Amino acid sequence: MHSQSKRLTLKTTLAVLAGLTFAAGSFSGSAQAQDAPIKVGYTQSRSGPFAAGSQTTQEPNYLLWADMVNKAGGLNVQGKRRMVELVGVDDRSDIETMVRSYEKFMTVDKVDIVLPPWGTGSNFAVAPVANKHGYPMVAPTALSQKLVDMKLPYYFVTLQQPKPMMQALVDMLAANGVKTAAVSYMDDLFGLENIGALEPMLKEKGIQVVDKKSYPLGVKDLSPMLKGMKAANPDAFIGITYPPDNFLITGQAKEIGFAPKVFYTAVGTAFPIYRERMGKSSEGVMGMGSWNPKMSKGAKDYFDAHVALNKKEPDRWASAHAWAALQILQQTVEKVGLDRKAMRDHIAGTEFDTVLGKMRFNGTEEQGVPGMVGQWQNGEFEIVWPPARATAKPVMPKVWN
Repeated sequence: MHSQSKRLTLKTTLAVLAGLTFAAGSFSGSAQAQDAPIKVGYTQSRSGPFAAGSQTTQEPNYLLWADMVNKAGGLNVQGKRRMVELVGVDDRSDIETMVRSYEKFMTVDKVDIVLPPWGTGSNFAVAPVANKHGYPMVAPTALSQKLVDMKLPYYFVTLQQPKPMMQALVDMLAANGVKTAAVSYMDDLFGLENIGALEPMLKEKGIQVVDKKSYPLGVKDLSPMLKGMKAANPDAFIGITYPPDNFLITGQAKEIGFAPKVFYTAVGTAFPIYRERMGKSSEGVMGMGSWNPKMSKGAKDYFDAHVALNKKEPDRWASAHAWAALQILQQTVEKVGLDRKAMRDHIAGTEFDTVLGKMRFNGTEEQGVPGMVGQWQNGEFEIVWPPARATAKPVMPKVWN
């Protein structure tokens, strides 16, 4: 998309869609952008194994946010309008590149704001850097209780963590009569933390794990694992997956006719590309999700603005968490300016209005949005659990089309 060092300055692209509610602060008035632009540093994976997630969930939202702010006359910094300049680097899905880039942003470039990279492992590496230099970071794609438990005061996560996400899944399984499950998971921090949260919850609900297998990042063939799980005849398959292995598992499960009552995969299930690549096979697949455009007018407005600028749909999980993180930052700057300590204190102690509803932090973990389960139904990723947030009822059993 861009070279590693290319700087993205977005000052004019798309007019703000009429009626879009972006943040709590109003953009009304005739004040013009003043002073130097606000420099916003970040890395995203435009290449490498993290690119599918990054270019679906995070960077499109960064581009949309800068575009909308600048078309509205700039970011309101306590009454003064200043344009936003994005300084984006391709980290190539490489952790060392991320760490070096953020160190440079904070110590050499002295950017005003930093936005986080994509993915749990990436955030685990970068969060201590932001904390060391006193830069607030609001992360939408970090799923790690260990990271939360580090209690880094400048680091906040908007995404639901393993315990609430796995609890929602297990509650949904139990409510629908599931008694046995086969579980696969990626052998990394994300997979290990989620399986660690999942297993005791399954046991508590009396759901027996009849087969459990891990696999490494970059795996090319999981058919032997899936054939063994099919032979165990579980009521549910649970895949703690990332996008590449998610596509692999879905395709190979269809090939062998592995169709339990519940077929659940994790990161990537809520991506529009999953629906497009899997076609009719995506129907009935469950996974991690938080929203869809039917949930509220704000959600529909955000969806429409994202499609208008980026020419593609946002995903139905962390994309909205990324947008909410940007709303939190914007509302904070409007209220307290760019003093980073004041920003940190405001984020830690304030309830925010976002595209996902009210959001607030307990320490560094967001508490307003519950764990949820989504399912592809008739081309939309419906929220099927918990009932209070549901946009549709779960459809079972999974049938390959």
